[in-house]
Amino acid sequence: MRATELSELAAFAAVARHKSFRKAGEERGVTASAVSHAVLNLEDRIGIRLLNRTTRSVSLTEAGELLISHLSPAFGEMAAALDALNRYRDTPFGKVRINVPNSIGPFVIGRIIAPLLQHNPNLQLEINATDRLVDIVEEGFDAGIRFGERVTEGMVALRIKPRIRLVVVGSPAYFETRPKPATPHELKRHLCIQNMFPSGARYAWEFEKDGQTVSFQPNGPLSLDDHELMMQAALGGVGLAYIWEPRAEKAVAGGELIQVLDDWCQPEEPLYLYYPSRRHMSAGFRAVIDAIRAE
Repeated sequence: MRATELSELAAFAAVARHKSFRKAGEERGVTASAVSHAVLNLEDRIGIRLLNRTTRSVSLTEAGELLISHLSPAFGEMAAALDALNRYRDTPFGKVRINVPNSIGPFVIGRIIAPLLQHNPNLQLEINATDRLVDIVEEGFDAGIRFGERVTEGMVALRIKPRIRLVVVGSPAYFETRPKPATPHELKRHLCIQNMFPSGARYAWEFEKDGQTVSFQPNGPLSLDDHELMMQAALGGVGLAYIWEPRAEKAVAGGELIQVLDDWCQPEEPLYLYYPSRRHMSAGFRAVIDAIRAE
């Protein structure tokens, strides 16, 4: 089989997995039009239509379903064969793609990047930081980092960090004219920055103490989906912010922010590094896992 024919089959397999020329192109490092051109060449060469295309969707024809049912095991075996060679390499190499929540990325993976790449010069590390829930298999990631309750079933999950918590902070200037809240119920009398998911949905501030749980929904004039912006707004005296404790530590220690309701703020679910089960793990991926777990 010629290299061009194999490339066309690989392009078709990528489109079949993602049901998208754009995502297939991102996986293969080429444009969507290049993937489309490769699939068209394949269809012209074999004289059979493999994909149904509309402006909004891509689906497999019956012939395409038959072809992918044979190609998937074959490509899987080839990938496994190449992965098996990595055990003979002393130096990790290749691209490793990791998905991590943007709000906690700096504390979870930020400090490992420089030493990891310094010790592994042939490694290419690609980190996607987003608070959007991501299907790491569908979007072509090697692994993801999430809180335990959000890890997809069937994944290998490794606990990687001590439990962290969300805390309530405000500036000294803000508290000059307002009393510090002693219980979450008193937050109703305060200006509180609303926390948003990337979808735009707001999420409540959750508190717990001595078996009592309180869910508070802020209704302040400012809504943000970025914890760094929340902290900056709190520093500016806009209102109280509900952010990850490691992000606020320096400002609290320096007196720029005041932390309140400390005894009501409990740790979140543990963090996990998760990935699909694999018979053979590349040396590059193994190096990333080891670095994250060591941190």
